[in-house]
Amino acid sequence: MDFTFDTEQLALQDVARRAMDEFDGGFVREMADGDIGYTTEMWDRLVSLGWTSMLIPGEGAGLLEMCIVMEQMGRIPLPGPFFSSAVMATLAAKALGEQGLLDELASGSTRGTVAVLEQGHGDPLDTVRARATRKGAGWVLNGIKPLVVDGHTADWVIVVALGEDGVRSFLVREPVAEVVPSLDPTRKLARLVLEGTPAEPLGPSGGQADLWRRVLDDIAVALAAESVGVSDRALEMATEYAKVRVVFDQPIATFQVVKHRIVDMFHALELARVGVHYAAWASDGDEPDRVRAAAMASAYAAEAAVKVTGDDIQLHGGVGFTWANDAHFLFKRAKQNEVLMGGSGHQWQRLGALFTEL
Repeated sequence: MDFTFDTEQLALQDVARRAMDEFDGGFVREMADGDIGYTTEMWDRLVSLGWTSMLIPGEGAGLLEMCIVMEQMGRIPLPGPFFSSAVMATLAAKALGEQGLLDELASGSTRGTVAVLEQGHGDPLDTVRARATRKGAGWVLNGIKPLVVDGHTADWVIVVALGEDGVRSFLVREPVAEVVPSLDPTRKLARLVLEGTPAEPLGPSGGQADLWRRVLDDIAVALAAESVGVSDRALEMATEYAKVRVVFDQPIATFQVVKHRIVDMFHALELARVGVHYAAWASDGDEPDRVRAAAMASAYAAEAAVKVTGDDIQLHGGVGFTWANDAHFLFKRAKQNEVLMGGSGHQWQRLGALFTEL
């Protein structure tokens, strides 16, 4: 089986790499210091490239193509709401059959996000405690969503709450969410308090747990692709620094212990990359082992990224801990990605259960 990218995918990869070169370290630091986390000019640039519509049915792209873009974004790491809107909200709206929301997201005229996680650990759906109740002809929501990606700037949020038939989806327009401190200052998280908040039911009737598990799998794979990009940049930085850092009158790249560490970083990166590419391909083709591939790729890529970015800091020595060096941004993105959608531990548990069923 050949997983080499075709001509169009290689062209997309090249365009994405060159587009990301437009956002330098100064831009990343500016966005990290602010509460908004992006600029209108940045968002318009991403829309003009057509990336906000990549996951829209009929556009000729799939999760694999989105992973190609996400990998290049991870190398920055890119601030802003692309992941929350063009990936999370788009995958959810597509699965729920909400064409109107998809049209808004594709055009970039509005930005959406998704609110699933609540207090707890493990399967994100098992943490859901927010309640949806009928009030007159409509619905209201009550509960707290403590970690909503870009919830403070989104035009609307798809909230997962417990309804009469179990897990259901509800649309809250113009959410009032408060930015909360997080490890990664380039990806903003917000706290959404729902107190009798009016909401619109979305998607098919009945429980939607299975639908959301598929959505969360694809979100996890896209996030893993970003972590691969983070690792790729960290390895590149470590390798280049080792060539120019001189100790005892010779570059540290000549030391055996440094060579071994860089090889280990490369090994972890490439295993993560091939796992993510396979998981994305399996999702696009709805392959029988799609769930297992998603769990394996997301768990391994997350932990590999934490290891590779941590080693990058160590190889840089003292300078790797400074604000002026990009190494800490890469580590923070990797570490937050590891725990963002239920954590790598949850994925390993899923994987173990799946193999037990074989």
